[in-house]
Amino acid sequence: MKSINLKEAKAGFSAIIDAAEHGLPTTITKHGRPAAIIVPIADAARIYPVDRPSFGEFLLSFPGGGIEFERNPSPSREIDL
Repeated sequence: MKSINLKEAKAGFSAIIDAAEHGLPTTITKHGRPAAIIVPIADAARIYPVDRPSFGEFLLSFPGGGIEFERNPSPSREIDL
């Protein structure tokens, strides 16, 4: 795994991304200590799986989907437009 400092990472960010695309992770150091790692997307997906449903699936999973609500029959207030 390659290790570079933050200043070099800022100057050569596209090279770090190219390395990640080719399967090579890069450690970025700040003040001589590891601060972050840029990893290929396949490795990140394995470590941090996306198992959240889409927003539509979330809404459809609402447990009270078959509940009927009674509408208030009183007239609404009048407004001047």
